[in-house]
Amino acid sequence: MKYPSAIAAKFLKRPNRFIAHVLLDNHEEIVHVKNTGRCKELLQEGNVVILEESNNPKRKTKYSLIAVYKGNLLINIDSQVPNTVVYQGIQDGNVKELHDVTVLSREVVFGNSRFDLYFETKEKKGFIEVKGVTLETDGIAMFPDAPTLRGTKHLYEMVKAVEAGYAGYVVFLIQMKGVKYFKPFEIRDPEFTKALKLAAEKGVKVLAYDSIVSEDEITLGTPVDVRI
Repeated sequence: MKYPSAIAAKFLKRPNRFIAHVLLDNHEEIVHVKNTGRCKELLQEGNVVILEESNNPKRKTKYSLIAVYKGNLLINIDSQVPNTVVYQGIQDGNVKELHDVTVLSREVVFGNSRFDLYFETKEKKGFIEVKGVTLETDGIAMFPDAPTLRGTKHLYEMVKAVEAGYAGYVVFLIQMKGVKYFKPFEIRDPEFTKALKLAAEKGVKVLAYDSIVSEDEITLGTPVDVRI
């Protein structure tokens, strides 16, 4: 996933989930934030952030905030890219658990949910749900950074798919490099953690991959240990 344009700025404040104020070329600019999560650990005053410039003249904001430096670590926080990154990774054969996929489709309905991906191999058919991970503490990647009723619902729906004979995968895309392992953030959302544990017990495969991140690009990295 490559961005056509990327420019660095300095984060000032975030008055609500959708916009932030940044300092760009010594001018205060209001920008769109492409992540409605908390991101409080990342969006701290003075941090260097990366903006994507829009070519849509009708937009209210000229730029979107897509990444942030946490010290020397660059973290992509664009919640719209994980599905594309994992989709491309599977197509390129870089997800070892799904290297033999012959059919891959996006946004497929099952029951009361719409899963991110549907796949087929010679032996099985199944669904994949992708979750972007931007929260890191002491080298540990965690999800979610805020309670997610929708995410919990998807897990229970994935269990139903497995019980109906489909294969089920949840892929956590860690939008950075260098983490030690991944785990659900139980304190932040105990219900999601409970649902993830149940899903794993029922046969849903839980995977985590990190990402290769630059200021204008994010691609699938390598597998990360999952500890539920």
